[in-house]
Amino acid sequence: MYPNLYYAFKDLFGLDLPFLRFLNTFGFFVAIAFGAAATSLSYELKRKSKMGLFQPTEMAHIVGGPAHWTEIASNFILGFIFGFKFLALFSLDSSINITPAEFIFSSKGNWPLGITFSLFFSFLKWREKEKARLPKPEKRTVRIWPQDRVGDITLLALVFGLAGAKLFDIFENWSDFLQQPAAYLFSAAGLTMYGGLICAAIAIAIYAKKHKIGFLRLSDSVAPGLMLAYGIGRLGCHFAGDGDWGLVSDLAQKPFFIPDWAWSFTYPNNVIEAGIPIPGCTGPYCNALPQGVYPTPLYEAIACICLALVLFLIRKRLKNDGFLFSIYLIFNGLERFAIEKIRVNNQMNLFGFNPTQAEVISILLFAAGLILFWYRSKKNDKQAVR
Repeated sequence: MYPNLYYAFKDLFGLDLPFLRFLNTFGFFVAIAFGAAATSLSYELKRKSKMGLFQPTEMAHIVGGPAHWTEIASNFILGFIFGFKFLALFSLDSSINITPAEFIFSSKGNWPLGITFSLFFSFLKWREKEKARLPKPEKRTVRIWPQDRVGDITLLALVFGLAGAKLFDIFENWSDFLQQPAAYLFSAAGLTMYGGLICAAIAIAIYAKKHKIGFLRLSDSVAPGLMLAYGIGRLGCHFAGDGDWGLVSDLAQKPFFIPDWAWSFTYPNNVIEAGIPIPGCTGPYCNALPQGVYPTPLYEAIACICLALVLFLIRKRLKNDGFLFSIYLIFNGLERFAIEKIRVNNQMNLFGFNPTQAEVISILLFAAGLILFWYRSKKNDKQAVR
């Protein structure tokens, strides 16, 4: 396993690059996942805009004016944080044993880098405004298409998705959270996918309504990319070994066509340091599980990438708004409910049953997909009769 990119580059390419230890493997895959989802969404929004399914909105703004003090101040703060914290990570001595989260939320930092980049970012904003400055500022109206808002949508999904994922994980592990709240809040591990999906969906729905973007058409556009992003994210879980693995597996029951490691895996050097020490291994991340388990993140990654391909192939055949997203919800619910049967997870006590949080939400998503499909079918049938 590769807790961070330092281990990956050292193992795969023989390169010893100490600064890479601050780039978590899971975070690297999450960045790729968001990039893939944003690219897919942009492509679909452009395609549907050309078909006349989306219309632009007009926005008036002032151009040619000087830089406002709030713009300079925000760039100053952003530059300071960038230099003081993030660039300082790469200047730390390799002998210092500290995680990125511990460093970011500590008082440690590089003051010279912070001041330098705060002034540099402020200068860039001032120079940008001066280059576009006019003798007399003008009020102009611009047309903004939905595909022009992909950056905003992606940022909303990132912020509310991560916040929701962390929030739902805390609810799922409430007793553990009460014992060590700081460790839960500032840890990169412990993210519940469904929490991220629900919170991000609410935030994007509000944004879409504000900017007059049809939510169902937007949902259809994002569905293939959303499924693909989840699959890529699960690859990050697998290669980092973040604890989202399955139950103990028995190699004697393995079908002949499946490799041993794809049926029973011990996740050596996992990022959460679970298991027992690896003989001869020194330093952090030197544990492996005592018994092989089902590598469920890998199963989910393969399944979701395949399902994303299915959604992409059928997207042009489904003419009714909401159909593709309803199928995404059905696929999502079925996939996650199935994997929960062999996955390690906390169980709830609900009306005499003991489902996991993911099982409950996956059933609700599956039901929501069926209801949405039925509702949109009925509504389109009535419109056709008229």
